[in-house]
Amino acid sequence: MVLFGLSVFLLLGFVYWTTAGISTAQTDETIAAEITGLSEQYRANGLLGIIEIVRERAKNQRQSLYLLINPLRQSLAGNLNAWPDVETRDGGWLEFSYRRPVGGMIKTHRARARHLVLDRGFQLLVGRDIQERIRIGNVLQKSLTWAVALTIGLGLIGGLLMSRNLLRRVEVINSTSREIMAGDLQRRVPVTGSDDELDRLAENLNDMLEQIERLVIGIRQVTDNIAHDLRSPLNRLRSRLEVTLMGNKNAEDYKESLHQTIGEVEGILETFNALLSISKAEAWRQENIEEVNLSELVADMVELYEPVAEEKSIFLNQVVDKNLYIRANQQLLSQAFANLLDNAVKYTPVAGNINILVRYKDSVPEIIIADSGPGIPEEDRERVLERFVRLETSRNSPGNGLGLSLVRAVAQRHRAQLALDDNLPGLRVSMSFPDLTTPL
Repeated sequence: MVLFGLSVFLLLGFVYWTTAGISTAQTDETIAAEITGLSEQYRANGLLGIIEIVRERAKNQRQSLYLLINPLRQSLAGNLNAWPDVETRDGGWLEFSYRRPVGGMIKTHRARARHLVLDRGFQLLVGRDIQERIRIGNVLQKSLTWAVALTIGLGLIGGLLMSRNLLRRVEVINSTSREIMAGDLQRRVPVTGSDDELDRLAENLNDMLEQIERLVIGIRQVTDNIAHDLRSPLNRLRSRLEVTLMGNKNAEDYKESLHQTIGEVEGILETFNALLSISKAEAWRQENIEEVNLSELVADMVELYEPVAEEKSIFLNQVVDKNLYIRANQQLLSQAFANLLDNAVKYTPVAGNINILVRYKDSVPEIIIADSGPGIPEEDRERVLERFVRLETSRNSPGNGLGLSLVRAVAQRHRAQLALDDNLPGLRVSMSFPDLTTPL
C-alpha cells in the first residue's frame, strides 16, 4: 500500500507540476512577446510613440498590466498606479501584489511582469494578472490532494477486502492440509470456480492429492497382497524343509526337495522382480527417453514369441505400419509389450488367433493386441490393472497378477491411453501414444 500510495502521489504530483508549468510558460511567453513588440515600437516611434501605444493598450485591460515611468519615477502611461516595491530578478522578471477594482470592490491580486529599461532613465513594466492562474492552481492542488487521499483510502479498503479474501482462501487450503496430515486422505481443497490463480493452485493440489492417495492405497494393497500371496509359498518352503529334515532321507530325496525349494524361491523372486519393474516404471527419469521405432520394436517382440505360439498352434497375425516413431523408454516399453503378448499366448486356446496391429489412428501411433481367449468381463477390466489381482478363471494359471499392473504403469508414464475391450471372443488391448512433439 505504501508503494501504491507513493506511486499515485508521484503521478498526480507530475500532473500538477506539468499543468502549472504550462500555465506559467504561457504567461511568460505572452509577456515576452509584448515586451519585444513595445521595444520595437520605441525604437521606431520614440518616447511619444510608446506613450501613446501604452495608453491605448491599457484601456479596458483586465489581464494585461502596463506602466511607463520617467526618471523621477512618475507615471507617464499605463493601468498601474505605482511601480511595484519589489526587487527585479534575473532576466527582468518580478512578481508583486497590486490592488484593483473588481465588481465594485477593491481587491488585492497577484501579477507577474517584466522590467524593460529605456533610454534616458525611462522604464517600462509589462505584466499579466495571474490571480486566476493562482486560483486554478489552488483548486487543482486541493483536487489532487483529495484524489491522493481518496485513492489511498479506497486502496486500503480494497486491499483489506482482497487480503481478507485471499487469506480466507489460503486458510481453507491450510485447514485442508492439516486434515489430510491428520489422516483424512480423501479431503480435497475446495474450488470456487473463479478460475483464478488460487483455483488453479487448488486444482493442481487436488490432482497431486489424488496421486498421493492412489500411491498410499497402492502401497497398502501391495503390503497386504505380498503378505497374503507370499505367505503360502513361504509356508510350503518351511513345511518341505521340515519334512525333509525329518526321518532318514537319501541323496535323491534331498536333491528332489532342493529342486522344489528352488522352484518356490524362483516364483517369489519373480514376484519381487515384477514389483521392482513396476516401481521402475513409476519412477523413471526423463533422460532415459529417446526416439523409439515402434514398428521395429513390436516386430521384434512378435518374432520372440512366435516359437511359443507355434507350440500351441496359435496363429500370430501382424499388420505393422513401417517407421512409426514415439518418444519412450525402450526397455520399459519392451517389458510392457512382452507382458501383453505373454498373456495373449497364455490365455489363447490351442489353434486360436492373436492379431497384432500397429498403425496411425487420428494422427497418433496406436498398437492393438487382440486374442481369442476367454477375455475379461467388463466389470473387472479396471480391477485387473491393479497389483496382485487375479480373476477366478486364471487362478490355476502360473503368474502373480502383476503383468497388467506393469503395463498400466508404463502407459501412464508415457501418457498413453490404455484400453481393454471385448474382442468377441477374447480380449482386445489398445495403447495410443502421444506424438513426438508432446513432452512427457
